[in-house]
Amino acid sequence: MAYATLDELKGRLDWSLDAEELRIASAALDDASDLAATYGREWPEDTAPRLVKTLVLKSAARYLRNPNGYVQSRAGDETLQWSDIGRDAGTVYFTREEIRLLEELAGRKRGIASVAVSAWNTKPQAADAGGYVPVDYAGDPFPLFGDAVSPW
Repeated sequence: MAYATLDELKGRLDWSLDAEELRIASAALDDASDLAATYGREWPEDTAPRLVKTLVLKSAARYLRNPNGYVQSRAGDETLQWSDIGRDAGTVYFTREEIRLLEELAGRKRGIASVAVSAWNTKPQAADAGGYVPVDYAGDPFPLFGDAVSPW
């Protein structure tokens, strides 16, 4: 299951692929698609968002440009160094921003959220209840906070 085709990947590269590179490119597309499904979710191929395809193509093309994971290139007295690759050098990978995009496309958001909690089989109190929680017995609600205006 690949979210992009080999022809689409060829369109992003500035050279023609030989037979060995075609084999590697096909595997890179499969790997990038598997990662996209892992970080996002498993979309059906024909209904995956366009951005998923774009990210898969970006990742596979990035790998094909540097399959050995070199972080430095030197020619004579000129040196070129890639500092953003890190431990992912030589692999198909997504950047942090790309992973965040895949998570958002899948409907997953990172972070802290607050969740309303109430006792089993009770109704939430009205908004003006001001810091009280319901009780199991027939009586007044229990004060959760000391002050209805400020909970602290």
